[in-house]
Amino acid sequence: SPTSDRLQILDPFAPWDGQDIQNAAVLIKAKGKCTTDHISMAGPWLKYRGHLDNISNNMLIGAVNSQNGEVNKVKNQESGEFGTVPGVARDYKKRGVSWVVIGDENYGEGSSREHAALEPRHLGGRAIITKSFARIHETNLKKQGILPLTFADPADYDRISGDDRISILGLTSLTPGKPLTIRVQPANGKPAFEIKVNQTFNEGQIEWFKAGSALNYMKSSL
Repeated sequence: SPTSDRLQILDPFAPWDGQDIQNAAVLIKAKGKCTTDHISMAGPWLKYRGHLDNISNNMLIGAVNSQNGEVNKVKNQESGEFGTVPGVARDYKKRGVSWVVIGDENYGEGSSREHAALEPRHLGGRAIITKSFARIHETNLKKQGILPLTFADPADYDRISGDDRISILGLTSLTPGKPLTIRVQPANGKPAFEIKVNQTFNEGQIEWFKAGSALNYMKSSL
């Protein structure tokens, strides 16, 4: 039923536009442990497993914001107001603003729930940049067309704030094993700086990214 709040027909995710990601907002800089349950909570939310838009209202609501030590409260860089994590993500998507997440160690550990990757993609996320990933979650992000990137120098986590803007450079020459460059524009007015990030895409996974998702690529290959 089109009015169901538990089942939803999904449209394919958009393919990569062939460009580097420019001036993306940091949606949240997560502090400490951020499991798949912090990213996509279970419990009563599971009744919405078949409705991606509804279950996306739980996206990252359990993650601790390093800026204020609170959960589910982040600053909207466009409006200057504070809101919920999924609420601000939806506003960025509506405005056409790309966004990224900054994460700590072993981001995405825990159960291998697919929604922890589907929800950020649905709400306009482009990349998750962390000190390290749980392996299964890293692969799940790739399947949905999101860039899972790790700091070449983990100390660079501390150089980025939740109010900064991020550009991801080098995507047009994305190849296995080749690092990418992140340009950070600090919100405090200090000069922009660049850092290196690593990626673990193989040739087939790069095709997923270009197609917009693994499912898109499989469909185009039929």
